[in-house]
Amino acid sequence: MDQVRIGIVGLGSMGTQHGKYLAGGEIRGAIIAAVCDMREERLQWAKQSWGEHIHTFTTLEAMIDSGEVDAVFVATPHYDHPDAAIRSLQKGMHVLIEKPAGVYTKQVRLMNEAAKKSGKVFSIMYNQRTNPLYQKLKELISSGELGEVRRTNWIITNWYRSQSYYDSAGWRATWAGEGGGVLINQDPHQLDLWQWTIGMMPARIRAFCYFGKHRNIEVEDEVTAYVEYPNGATGLFVTTTGEAPGTNRFEIAGDRGKIVIEDDQLTFWRLRVPESEFNRTYTGGFGSPECWKCEIPIHGNHPGHRGITQNFVDAILKGTELIAPGEEGILGLTLSNAMLLSTWTDSWIDLPLDEDLFYEQLQDRIRGSRFTKQAAPDQLLNTEGTH
Repeated sequence: MDQVRIGIVGLGSMGTQHGKYLAGGEIRGAIIAAVCDMREERLQWAKQSWGEHIHTFTTLEAMIDSGEVDAVFVATPHYDHPDAAIRSLQKGMHVLIEKPAGVYTKQVRLMNEAAKKSGKVFSIMYNQRTNPLYQKLKELISSGELGEVRRTNWIITNWYRSQSYYDSAGWRATWAGEGGGVLINQDPHQLDLWQWTIGMMPARIRAFCYFGKHRNIEVEDEVTAYVEYPNGATGLFVTTTGEAPGTNRFEIAGDRGKIVIEDDQLTFWRLRVPESEFNRTYTGGFGSPECWKCEIPIHGNHPGHRGITQNFVDAILKGTELIAPGEEGILGLTLSNAMLLSTWTDSWIDLPLDEDLFYEQLQDRIRGSRFTKQAAPDQLLNTEGTH
């Protein structure tokens, strides 16, 4: 194979964005060969916009059975990601899914098992992993430059969303339609980067989620979570869609200093000697280790969505290592599931997560929902998969 024929399932906002750069020839070794959507008007729009050669289908089965595609790009609403991926993998398709991996880990684990059995390339659109800032952070931690991680704090409150945003589609911010709020919609990238950059998952989580605190919605729009790691480190994750102006500050303290990412800058407060060594040898009473403020240079561009898609295609054609293996989507989702479950049960949640309990609790909220809203008809088009 010297060219990957990609079929996109779901022509909402994200599916359309991905289709545009594929149709524009921006991904080496790939073409957009087909699109799949239940809405005939979106299929016709795709042919008119991207070329009459585009094959159109109203069902995923028809597309993956057509012989016209080698890989499927899943850009459907959240609940459908695992099912679409599983069906595509079982038919021999390579698969790239939009984030999140799904709504609940029990469903995503089945998807991961299907991917393993298929032997096909499976990736997830964690495009923030291509950001040089977070790549440098991961490098500094994994190389030992920061020393053992002792504390992580991420305040990510610049996800401001107005009531009109939530009213733009009937499925938004509902348990049945979206499966959650800020954690499942806005924060999947940060939850992924949180564990990816430091190289470990928490051992347990205690979270406080607030549902419809700032907006007329039934899902979480403000969260404060405290975590404990296997090595004794602690962490804090604070997020909301109801705060303006917001903050995006990620702080990691280690034995050799502290790293902060804020305002697209990475700053390393580097200790001349490790804190543990200073504490063991210093005899002067009051005092602290000598510290150097280092502005770490960041090189390279941030290819974002295109970077993950190009990497996916290169993995198919050349065997290139994936930046964001699809199987890793379950990690960030585990964190968000655990935060919700901690709130629902008013308790600490140990990891690995009790997946059956989370699923049962989620279904209880879907069945018990009395929440209704009416989206304006002209706002319903082209909303699936938007953030």
